[in-house]
Amino acid sequence: MREPRIESKADAQRILHELQVHKIELELQNEELKHSKAEIAAALEKYTALYDFAPVGYFSLDEQGLILEVNLTGATLLGMERSRITKRRFQLFVAPRSRPIFQAFLERIFIEHKGQACEALLLDPRRAPFWASLEAKSAITVSGERKWCRLAVIDIAARKQAEETQRHVGILAAINRDLEKEIIRREAVETALKKSEQQAQLLLEQARHLQKKLRNVTRQILLVQENQRKEISRELHDEISQLLLNINVHLTVFTKAAAIDPKSIRRTIVPFRRLVKKSLRAVHQFARELRPTMLDDLGLIPTLRSYIDGFPKRKGRQIQFTAFVGAEVLDNDKRTVLYRVAQEALTNIDKHARASVVKIRILKIRDGVCLEIADDGKAFNVDRLSSAKWANRLGLIGMRERVEMIGGRLSIVSVPDKGTTIRAEIPFGKNKVWTNNVSSPA
Repeated sequence: MREPRIESKADAQRILHELQVHKIELELQNEELKHSKAEIAAALEKYTALYDFAPVGYFSLDEQGLILEVNLTGATLLGMERSRITKRRFQLFVAPRSRPIFQAFLERIFIEHKGQACEALLLDPRRAPFWASLEAKSAITVSGERKWCRLAVIDIAARKQAEETQRHVGILAAINRDLEKEIIRREAVETALKKSEQQAQLLLEQARHLQKKLRNVTRQILLVQENQRKEISRELHDEISQLLLNINVHLTVFTKAAAIDPKSIRRTIVPFRRLVKKSLRAVHQFARELRPTMLDDLGLIPTLRSYIDGFPKRKGRQIQFTAFVGAEVLDNDKRTVLYRVAQEALTNIDKHARASVVKIRILKIRDGVCLEIADDGKAFNVDRLSSAKWANRLGLIGMRERVEMIGGRLSIVSVPDKGTTIRAEIPFGKNKVWTNNVSSPA
């Protein structure tokens, strides 16, 4: 009976030992649990701080938009206490104009199961509505019964303001560019107007100069006409009238002589015939100066040759004449112009040039005929033809006017120690027009 008691005592000691060991293990586990609890509490506090004081508002929403959770930043963005926000629909904090956008955004979150984003105008009782960027992704509860999503709300009012400012800056820049273009255009228009005004002023001055020149030319023409009339009157009175008077006297003498001595008729009629021939020559010369009928009857070349042959001869002067026979196809007006140019040129050479050799040529050129009169006499400054001092030189001016009147062009080149060359180029056709070119050496 003693043996069992000994075993019971040993068992009691063993059990006691085990209990002490277990107590120590429990104390160690308790210490570990306290340490883990402290770590968990610290982590929770850290997470809570990170969650609540994050720079972005975090919301947990269900499929209907009901707010399940919100951090302090989110509550601050919406301008309300957190306790008053939860269990309310997020749509109440969305401006009416953005609610359709948010509703479509919420539906996409739970349909497509991937991250979604949009921009919406949110309400804040403390201030005017502000723009926010919404980013969300769907999630599932642990039990898997309820669908919800995590929503991040970022205040982008400053960015929107910057974008709006940038947009206004862009608009202002575009307006500024348009204004600069308009300024440049107006400056160009102003410059063009000034240039046009200067041109108009120049044209006005030229018109006044030409008007003055025209008046001078008209005055000279009237003086020339009056002088020609005086010359014609003097020629008629001094030569033609005297010849006719002599013829009348001889007729009287002839009549008396015939009555007294019929045999003396032959002897008396000889001086009478001489006077008649002289009268015919004077009338013919007078008519040729006014308008040579040979020009109409025989053509330009014979008329010029006849005029050159009858031109006053001077000692030591030679006049050489060659002609292109095709010039006769020109109409009467053009042949008359060439004749008058040659006539005026020879007259000027005779008066002023002191030339020893004069060459007159009618040449064939492309699409027309050229009359060239060249002499080796005294030169002159062609540029002075347009000056007021030379306004009374109707000969050269008349040449140019005649040639331009029929669509031709006149060039005058005068070189010291070489002489003067006048070229009158006349086109064959009626519609062909050449520009004038009058030049002198530099």
